[in-house]
Amino acid sequence: MTSVTGLTKRLIVGRPVRTDRLAHTLLPKWLALPIFASDALSSVAYATQEILRVLAIGGLALLYLTPWVALGVVVLLAVVAISYQQVVHAYPDGGGSYQVAARNLGPLAGLVVAGALMVDYTLTVAVSVASGIDNVISAVPTLNPYRVEIALASVLVLAAANLRGVKESGKAFAIPTYAFIVGILATLVVGGVRFMAGHAPVAESAPYHIQPHTAGLAGFALVFVALRAFSSGCTALTGIEAVSNGVPAFRRPSSHNASVTLGLIGLIAITMFGGITLLALATHVHYAGTTCDLVGFTGDCAATPQRTVIAQLASAVFGDGSIAFYFIQAATALILILAANTAFNGFPLLGALLARRRYLPRQLHTRGDRLAFSNGILALALAAAGLLFVYKASVDALIHLYVLGVFTAFTLSQLGMVRHWQRTLATERDPATRRRARRSQVINTFGGALTGVVLIIVLITKFTEGAYLVVIAVPVFVVLMSSIRRHYDRLSQDLRPQRADMVLPARVHAVVLVSRLHLPAVRALSYARATRPDTITAITANIDDEDTRQLQEDWEQLGVTVPLTVVDSPYREITRPILHFIRDLRRSRPNDLTAIYIPEYVVGRWWEQILHNQSALRLKLRLLFEPGVMVISVPWQLASADARVQRLTRAARRQQSARTVNPTPVSTDQAPPDNAATPVAAGHP
Repeated sequence: MTSVTGLTKRLIVGRPVRTDRLAHTLLPKWLALPIFASDALSSVAYATQEILRVLAIGGLALLYLTPWVALGVVVLLAVVAISYQQVVHAYPDGGGSYQVAARNLGPLAGLVVAGALMVDYTLTVAVSVASGIDNVISAVPTLNPYRVEIALASVLVLAAANLRGVKESGKAFAIPTYAFIVGILATLVVGGVRFMAGHAPVAESAPYHIQPHTAGLAGFALVFVALRAFSSGCTALTGIEAVSNGVPAFRRPSSHNASVTLGLIGLIAITMFGGITLLALATHVHYAGTTCDLVGFTGDCAATPQRTVIAQLASAVFGDGSIAFYFIQAATALILILAANTAFNGFPLLGALLARRRYLPRQLHTRGDRLAFSNGILALALAAAGLLFVYKASVDALIHLYVLGVFTAFTLSQLGMVRHWQRTLATERDPATRRRARRSQVINTFGGALTGVVLIIVLITKFTEGAYLVVIAVPVFVVLMSSIRRHYDRLSQDLRPQRADMVLPARVHAVVLVSRLHLPAVRALSYARATRPDTITAITANIDDEDTRQLQEDWEQLGVTVPLTVVDSPYREITRPILHFIRDLRRSRPNDLTAIYIPEYVVGRWWEQILHNQSALRLKLRLLFEPGVMVISVPWQLASADARVQRLTRAARRQQSARTVNPTPVSTDQAPPDNAATPVAAGHP
């Protein structure tokens, strides 16, 4: 079973990579751009769509607000991109918003940012995958009944690709990202040329009207709808901060390369978002999210989902069913699904940083076989899959949970940067450095104020539609991480030795557990005697009188010199009578140490464990909680275990031969890793 599991793991994840190969996974700019830009660039595929859908609540008459709402998003996108360039230069060790807030505003602010980012990363995967599935269904409507299944499979594929390592996943995602950029820019250029030539393309939804949810909006209601459309359009900003979280993944000089990459991402995102919005207005795209809200639609609206804005633009510009149409839909669907890769890079890095600071389990700081933070990747995949399953992979349902977390991180990180530059100005005397610090402080002050206002707008306009769940989730994460930190701090204090020479126990009493006198029991007795304890005894629970008499007879017949103690078990238990015996022994000798020796089988096949009594495992788990008690397992290898060891040895020799034929250049001062598997121990027979 273990060999099958190992083979499956190798097929999915690949062969292990040495730790000294970590530097070879650092990313050049051309490869870093698709890895860190997929989320930010893919967001433009549904940001315009969300603006149009919200404004349609008040009827098509409100579409005149679209350019102004989009302009606000463009300005905000530019400000945030420039603000995060300051973060990249100030904190080249990564951590992004969390690092900035924790260092400058205190641990609590850092945890708030961390909780917000963890929620946002999870939602990034869910929303991106769901939106990608929407574009797939726009091209192939017959797949609509399998929406959830396709979404879950997509998350599984993404997790597997990222488990293979950062560089490998970057190569896999470079082609879809660049194809999406080329496809959207081509749509904008061709559509713009046709519009200026007097042959403006017309969207398929142009002839339809939208049934408004609220008619005749004016005054405060109109302002509220406009602000709600703006907050929905702010989804275009998600992912823009990913570069600041992953600066250490760039090739040196990492800060410069990360800053250039971030600038390119911001410029491309602004161009694409602005172009899509203008072209959608020029082609008269009417988007309601469902064909049931389109007045005049004669088909079965329940079975015919409305095409996405990108699909309508590609169809209007290049023709429905054309090669270009399917190319753009394929590229859009791929980048939307792969946009989750940004979260699969950011979430594990943030989790590893928090784990190193003892705010999350230490397992999140451990790199896997391929030098990726495997546990973080798996945790994110499970959380995102759960959201997709619960919300049935619906963008409309998930989008209301989005944005709030990321703008919380935006605002607190910018405020933290303002304080960082203030400290720099207080200690720095070089005029050129002071000028740069003052300029950066002005940028971050403006960025913090602007994102703070947007955070309030998002909170007000989306609270009742699902954002309240994020308001609950972030404090829960903060409390959980604080509790984990307190646990690790208490543990560290408890485990700190008070003096260099530990006090030795007065005496050591060995207790050997036996069920019958066989070779594993004889080995356990021999090993216990070899440790030279002060006293030694064997113990068995009297579950069956006949078996107990047979054990006593065998004991006398073989002349075992170790005394045998039989404890009564009127309820046919093993664990409780033995625990009572051990506790009585401890009470009579509180300053002594009791060593419990448990003979165990070692099997070579997974199904063999089912055939053996697991009482030893249960007893061992209970004994671990007893103070002053040491539990020692004494293994006895069965024939199947010996055969398995031989198979593993032959496999290791074949791998060694393969490495000899195709050597990998490694540092000579490091020993090769031990890849041999460990035999599985079964329970006490």
